[in-house]
Amino acid sequence: MGADRDRFSTATRLRALGAQAAGRVYRAQGPVRIRAPRKGRLTGRAALLALVLCSLVVALAYPTRQYVTQRSQIADQREQAERARAAVRQLSQEKARWQDPAYVERQAREHLHFVRPGETGYTMRDGTADVSRPREHGPADRPWYENLWDGLDRADQAG
Repeated sequence: MGADRDRFSTATRLRALGAQAAGRVYRAQGPVRIRAPRKGRLTGRAALLALVLCSLVVALAYPTRQYVTQRSQIADQREQAERARAAVRQLSQEKARWQDPAYVERQAREHLHFVRPGETGYTMRDGTADVSRPREHGPADRPWYENLWDGLDRADQAG
């Protein structure tokens, strides 16, 4: 037991010497200062938060731009579809008018100068075949054969 006692006391002595040496080292360094957090400086957490927020903004910028662009395109397509529906309605009304025999006859009389059997058609030289309404005096308002004869007359006079 005497040897155990010496060994125990040696270990205890070494521990005590180590504690004394550590105390001398800390005293030589001066008083221990506890650092207060610096104000106005960017901390590590704040920098990480800023980095995450910037990454989110960059990651969401392109999809957001695409979303806005697609919504605009959808609005344009809806407007175009509405215009097409209006054109279809107008053409359906026009088709219904052409199904009416009275409308077809009126158009044939007005534009093609058709007459009913037994009627005598007259075309005035000034282009006013229909006296119910005044007409413009232009090539588009005259029958095609008058334009043809006028063209031949002008070519004959020029030569």
